[in-house]
Amino acid sequence: MSTKLVVGLVVGIALLIMGILYFASDSDSPVDVTATSTPIVNNNNDTKEASAPTVVTSTSVFPSDNAAMVTGTVNPKGAFTTYWYEYGTTSNLQSKTNNQTIGSGFVSIQAPIYIPNLTKNTTYYYKLVAENQYGKVSGSQYTFKTTDGGSVPVGSIPTSRTLSANNISSNGARMNGEVTPNRVVTQYWFEYGRTTALGSISAFSSAGDGTSKVPASVSLSDLEPNTTYYFRLNAQNQFGTINGTILNFRTEGSVPVAGVELAPTVITKNATSITTNKAKLNATVSPNNLQTKYWFEYSTDSLLGSVLIKTTNQVALSETSDSSVVWADLSNLSSNTTYYFRVVAENSKGVVRGDKLTFKTN
Repeated sequence: MSTKLVVGLVVGIALLIMGILYFASDSDSPVDVTATSTPIVNNNNDTKEASAPTVVTSTSVFPSDNAAMVTGTVNPKGAFTTYWYEYGTTSNLQSKTNNQTIGSGFVSIQAPIYIPNLTKNTTYYYKLVAENQYGKVSGSQYTFKTTDGGSVPVGSIPTSRTLSANNISSNGARMNGEVTPNRVVTQYWFEYGRTTALGSISAFSSAGDGTSKVPASVSLSDLEPNTTYYFRLNAQNQFGTINGTILNFRTEGSVPVAGVELAPTVITKNATSITTNKAKLNATVSPNNLQTKYWFEYSTDSLLGSVLIKTTNQVALSETSDSSVVWADLSNLSSNTTYYFRVVAENSKGVVRGDKLTFKTN
């Protein structure tokens, strides 16, 4: 057996081991791909102060003759953070990889990447760098040496798609999505929070190493009632990190108690049946055991100011503790225009306005 073939087999085995174990290869990382779907960061990040990320470059590198897989860990410290690697044949680090988005949580997350187009049998210097709105931080600089032979690893960065949440209650919901591992051991997790800055993350789960889409879901509890939450699905393997689209859901209002009279409980829902000049506004309203009327406010003004605001006709609801699905049809809208809207309800205990949503005509 030739020396080159032996080196190739060794590198191939090393890459296979990395595909299985690389998430646990750095002792600095607290994540566990076998963790359950119980959130490891509670959604109270508003009590934590966001800051510049923390970065640890790992010395665990898996080189071949013309490429290398490197990793490290990044803690985003509560703000959307990107990471990349700077590398070169001298300590001046003449090159850098593409940026990857690591999220906005408050725990350390593995930050892998695949560096191609290297020269065989050559020493390279490298370091991990991360940046968010509070600053840019570099990890320690190390070296690795490419081999004199070896095979190109099989697979590619995963794909991730965020899907709508379901099982929504006053204090819980299930976030959903799908991941394609693309032939490499892949993990996934969800980010979520009360704003599009997210800030909280679920536990890490395995998506396997197949070539087909794998369903991904995590159930949340201890959420606030009548509150909008934003979320997205992220996936990661040894080739890098990918982020799904940010979606949102709204928890239901507190469960009404029969006989207890309160101000209405309202939830603005997404608009439907949108055309060039029409749309259907949707919401839910609970009268909370009092005679209640509801209507919608809408405008091209994002502030829903009094000058441009329009309202639909008021509709009466009977005295009940049940939640009712309500709607209003709009017409004579302008085409290719963004509209802002919200539901409003009133009874003898007060006037309540729902969250403001948007839609755009065709």
